[in-house]
Amino acid sequence: MSALSYAGRTFVLRVDNGVVFRNTYAADGTALHYETLEGPTRGASEDVALHAAEVAPGIFVVGWVEESGMTVTHVMNLGSLTVHALWTYETGGHRVAELHTGTLETA
Repeated sequence: MSALSYAGRTFVLRVDNGVVFRNTYAADGTALHYETLEGPTRGASEDVALHAAEVAPGIFVVGWVEESGMTVTHVMNLGSLTVHALWTYETGGHRVAELHTGTLETA
């Protein structure tokens, strides 16, 4: 991973739908602790294993599966401090996908 990495850092992620997370990444980049600071699931938190790759200098694709079965994939651009996120989850008997954008702040 490049010197401009997410590993060992904490970011506040502000999503276009008003949800705000605090994401703390393990020093080796293989795990994440997230906390929901604002939004319908405020107060939720979880530790998850990450799958990650640096796809260009300072641009990382990270993904995980939550205990609920929700899948999350982020494309994080640490140069511009932006994120594109894809969430999928079960509701009403079918799988739903949501695409969001957001900003990162160093916490």
